[in-house]
Amino acid sequence: MPRVKRTEICAADEVQAFHLINRCVRRTFLCGKDRRSGKDYSHRKEWIRERLEELAGIFALDILGFAVLSNHLHVVVRTRPDVVKAWSDDEVALRWWRLFPHRRNENGTPAEPTEFELNAIRNDTSGLKEKRRRLKDISWFMRCLAEPIARRGNKDDQVSGRFWEGRFRAQILLDETAIAACMAYVDLNPIRAGIAATPETSDFTSVKERIEDRAAAYAECSVDSVECSNNAGVAAKSNRDADDRELSSSDRNRIDVAVEHGEKAGWLAPIALEPPRKKVREKITARRASNEGCMSMTLDQYLKLLDWTGRQIRKDKVGVIPAECAPILERLDCSAETWVDFVKNFRKRFRNEAGLAPSRQAFRTTRRESRESMRASS
Repeated sequence: MPRVKRTEICAADEVQAFHLINRCVRRTFLCGKDRRSGKDYSHRKEWIRERLEELAGIFALDILGFAVLSNHLHVVVRTRPDVVKAWSDDEVALRWWRLFPHRRNENGTPAEPTEFELNAIRNDTSGLKEKRRRLKDISWFMRCLAEPIARRGNKDDQVSGRFWEGRFRAQILLDETAIAACMAYVDLNPIRAGIAATPETSDFTSVKERIEDRAAAYAECSVDSVECSNNAGVAAKSNRDADDRELSSSDRNRIDVAVEHGEKAGWLAPIALEPPRKKVREKITARRASNEGCMSMTLDQYLKLLDWTGRQIRKDKVGVIPAECAPILERLDCSAETWVDFVKNFRKRFRNEAGLAPSRQAFRTTRRESRESMRASS
């Protein structure tokens, strides 16, 4: 079955969420330990993570989650045409220079542009309009992610040719349930693959970076932040537990800021749509496109849901759904059985679009009407 054209699922002026997947050529372990040669290329995973963080501060895209494995990578993104629309011409020119600088420093980072160099970008009206469009486009995002890694990888191996398979795969996520299930699917990928036992030991995943920021934030205030349960290690104590320890208001604010703007995951989109203390969202950051959250749950609630879901995926660690997870699934309009099936079989259940049945039906109807309209006009 041929893939749907990207133009049929990507709306240039709408906020949309996507699950993006890219595989190494021939699915070989070009970012891990190669089974045939025995060579270890795991250092390249850090290249990809660093490049993702760099692009998060350039593109008008919110990065919701990621996982870098030995022969492929997953990225969950949300397009933000509303953000790029608010950028000035100066901002667009500077961001484009950071992507494609004409000069670089000795360490390879983009050199500081001169006024003349920025004017060359700003004064090209049609070119600037196209650059503004590209800075919100998932295809350009993946191109700017994959190409530098391919060049470094080929230089590392002293070879030429393809590093990645041809076209990356994109799934549109139609509702909050699809976004939550996809993020859980991506964060649990190393566990499902058998290369990690728990989320906090899953290297090069968004969940590990969020957990590390959370642990560091609570440790700074001398609060025990993580409660290990059956070796799962992510049954995070709730904010109520922290309140029981009579944290001061300044400590709570410091924890919230450290969690949302942490050293590790501060470039990722926050989890909660509505944070307990809204002031943390007012902090200006250049590390990501916006401070907009992505789910109607807190980070602690997401970690608990992820912990329970991981137990269902690993048959030797099956656990009963915690009482606090049931309301979360109710908000997502999803039963426990449906949720586990979504996460466990995400790639099998969904091809081009992911979401609950009503969302998929509405999307297909809209796409069909759009096709008919285009045929009628031609």
